[in-house]
Amino acid sequence: MTGDQANTLGDKGEELAAGHLTEKGYRILKRNYSYQMGEIDIIAMDGDILVFIEVKTRSYADDGPPILAVNERKQRLLQKTAERFIVQNKLRRPRLRYDIVSIVMGHGAPSIELFKNAF
Repeated sequence: MTGDQANTLGDKGEELAAGHLTEKGYRILKRNYSYQMGEIDIIAMDGDILVFIEVKTRSYADDGPPILAVNERKQRLLQKTAERFIVQNKLRRPRLRYDIVSIVMGHGAPSIELFKNAF
C-alpha cells in the first residue's frame, strides 16, 4: 500500500469515525490536532468529558483488530499531545478520557467499534 492509499484509507476512517461519534452524541471540537511528534485524530466532548480519540483503520483485520496498533508508546505520545492541547487552550483540570475507534473496511459495510476509556 502506498502512502497515498494509506492516507486515503485513514482519511476515510476518520470521516466514518467522526460521523459515528456525532451519532453517539459527541461534539467534535477539533480534528488532526498535532504538536511536535504527536497527533490526535479527533478531540471531542462527550457530555462534560473532554475526549481524545485515536482512529485506527484497516482494509482487513488479517493481522488482528486495528486497536492493537495503539501500543504503549502510541498511548504515551497521545497523552503528551493531549496535555499540550489542554495547556494551549488554558483548560483547568478538565474531566478527560481516551477513546479508540477501530474500523475495518473489509467487503461491504465497514465495521466500526468504539472503545471508551481505552487507556
